[in-house]
Amino acid sequence: MSTVFKKENLFIRIAIGFGAGILLGTLAPQFSIDTKIVGDVYLNLLKVMVIPVLMCAVMTGIINSANLASLRRVAVKTVLLYVLMFLASFAVAFGVAMMIRPGRGVVFENQPVYEGTIGGPINISGILRGLLPHSFSDVLSAKCILPALLLAILLSVVIIAMGEKAEPVTKFINRLKDVVFRLLSIIMETSPIGVMSLMAFSIAQYGMGLFMAIGKYIICCWLACIAVYIIVFFIPVRLYTGKDARTFLSACGKVALMTLSTTSSAAALPTTIRVSVEDLGAPAEISNFTLPLGCTINMCGGACSFCCLAVFVSDFYSLDLPLVQFAMMAIIATLLNMAAPGIPGGGIVLMTSFLTIFSLPVDLIGPIAAFYRLLDMAFTTINVEGDIAANLIIAKSEGNMIQ
Repeated sequence: MSTVFKKENLFIRIAIGFGAGILLGTLAPQFSIDTKIVGDVYLNLLKVMVIPVLMCAVMTGIINSANLASLRRVAVKTVLLYVLMFLASFAVAFGVAMMIRPGRGVVFENQPVYEGTIGGPINISGILRGLLPHSFSDVLSAKCILPALLLAILLSVVIIAMGEKAEPVTKFINRLKDVVFRLLSIIMETSPIGVMSLMAFSIAQYGMGLFMAIGKYIICCWLACIAVYIIVFFIPVRLYTGKDARTFLSACGKVALMTLSTTSSAAALPTTIRVSVEDLGAPAEISNFTLPLGCTINMCGGACSFCCLAVFVSDFYSLDLPLVQFAMMAIIATLLNMAAPGIPGGGIVLMTSFLTIFSLPVDLIGPIAAFYRLLDMAFTTINVEGDIAANLIIAKSEGNMIQ
């Protein structure tokens, strides 16, 4: 029993809550519908944390990377490559999701209907209006995430420019991030109860057809990650660096054992660096820079997550999203990408943020959270494999890679 309540085993508690929710929704459907308020409170707590989590994560990421000036050329290459890989991963995942359409072809007892209004900027003028809030209170609104991110970036640039004079502010922001993420960890501990309520309501409302939809969604995410690995990582590394395919696959396999078991890029970082240097011949001075940076801003698995989630939710509620909306989602996902919380289930918060930005329904976050461990295994593995691929490409471009 003590193992279940360990912090790192949150997914086990969520799974228990998920199972309890199924029983409750099946045996007491009316009670499950009447007590949905519990799940709504859980989702509202996640929404409340969106702005402080994103702002703190973005600001500390930029401020603590102020020493990149010593490696300016490599830094520029690395950031540009990470952005290109993220967008390419989003495009590949979009192709896979559109072929599978995980939210379609499922029979429900009551067809899901979304009565809200789909939002999100879909043109240049809309983007500009979205980036310029009318007041500071707008910045603190969960519906104005883009202005909050812009403000965080601008403040970070000013803090870096002020140098030592802003040292107290830097320390404060770093400590504030610790406090905010600690609060988020506490809220995440309520996930089993929130998931139980949301799952019970979903079963009572939609019937067992929900399982087929979630199952198709999980398969879609894994296939998208596999496609990204082959198209975005393996083929470019093989063609550009000439690295032996068997060697590359073997090295990636060693790292995958860590990421599949820990679902943490940070926990796998020592193994990632060692494998990159010893097995793949990447120079230590470049690996020690690009790989830790990749843990923060290179989230190709996040691209798969956001893309598949958008297609799944829109299909689940029979919403017809235009192609230009998905293009805008790729841009927004790139910004959210750098703010991934480094806590168990942190991706659930980003999923909620992503759907909130585009005014898409978030009710499916509860059922998805119950299976998020299975999804996070794939997403984290692709994140880290992307770091390895980018590191080899950067090393090759610098002429420092050992064949």
